[in-house]
Amino acid sequence: MSDKKLDNIRIESFTKLISPSEIRKQIPLSPQATETIDKGRSDFCSILNNEDNRFVVIVGPCSIHDPKAAIEYAEKLQKLNEELSDKLLIMMRVYFEKPRTTTGWKGFINDPFLNKTCDMEAGIKLARQLLVDIADLGLPTATELLDPITAAYIGEMVSWAAIGARTTESQTHRQMTSGLSAPIGFKNNSDGNLDIAVNAMKSAKSSHSFLGIDDEGNCSILKTKGNHATHIILRGGNGRPNYHREDIEECEAKLKKSESQLKIMVDCSHENSGKNHEKQHFVIKDIIAQKQEGNQSIFGLMIESNLGPGNQKITENIDDLEYGVSVTDACIGWEETEDLLRQLHKTF
Repeated sequence: MSDKKLDNIRIESFTKLISPSEIRKQIPLSPQATETIDKGRSDFCSILNNEDNRFVVIVGPCSIHDPKAAIEYAEKLQKLNEELSDKLLIMMRVYFEKPRTTTGWKGFINDPFLNKTCDMEAGIKLARQLLVDIADLGLPTATELLDPITAAYIGEMVSWAAIGARTTESQTHRQMTSGLSAPIGFKNNSDGNLDIAVNAMKSAKSSHSFLGIDDEGNCSILKTKGNHATHIILRGGNGRPNYHREDIEECEAKLKKSESQLKIMVDCSHENSGKNHEKQHFVIKDIIAQKQEGNQSIFGLMIESNLGPGNQKITENIDDLEYGVSVTDACIGWEETEDLLRQLHKTF
């Protein structure tokens, strides 16, 4: 018998992770947080089903890296939400995972201390606590679910989630979505292809069987019921935007052909703004104009926003970072955010 090692030759170590059930015991949901999350989901689904005519706004930092700044942002947003909730369903963007084109910081869950120690158990606990704290304020949250295992730990905490442009085509993410409890938006592919997102919606509505983890962290076969609360998100692609009237009409035609709901969300950042945060307001104003002209399919927007505008690079000394400014994609600042939300409220 050969003694040649064939397995795990490039694995440096294994570290056992806390189970989803155990982390729920350590960081439980309060009655207020539970009500906030459930109501956010219910309200969103009512809008998808044309039972609620409010306009959805997913707004917040490109990514979370500082829980203190995130709570300050949430407090400001919830105060505004209380004033504008008659016409807008506002959810705070609370993104913990960042897909990378090559390498770079993978997000708060992967590396919560921004120092490449990659203490993921600490990241999961800190992320869960932040989601509880924001929900306790009465503000529903939204995130992108990148890693299916991460979804087992934080999926219950959010009222809405996105599947990103790089993963919409992934069978793994379509299967995962079919079992998620929250409504889900699929972004068009990064090359601008809409069919991939439309096909993802159809796939996610079906029942699937696949490998995953159960609440005790055991490797299991998951069988799902299918998720009908899905929609498309237009984020531009292949170097051009896709939110103009002709783009919306093309998307509507594809949704009709697939017998999907005519519900379109527009991402104001990424290639729809030319990856320039200072141009997000142009997208918003164009959407406002389309709605005023009678558009019925656009039901929501995504806006990348933070306490302060712009972005910054992660420094070796984390204390040198500017408070409330993104360490990933550039965001608009709070003052502009408040002004744009008030404009949207006035429109609808």
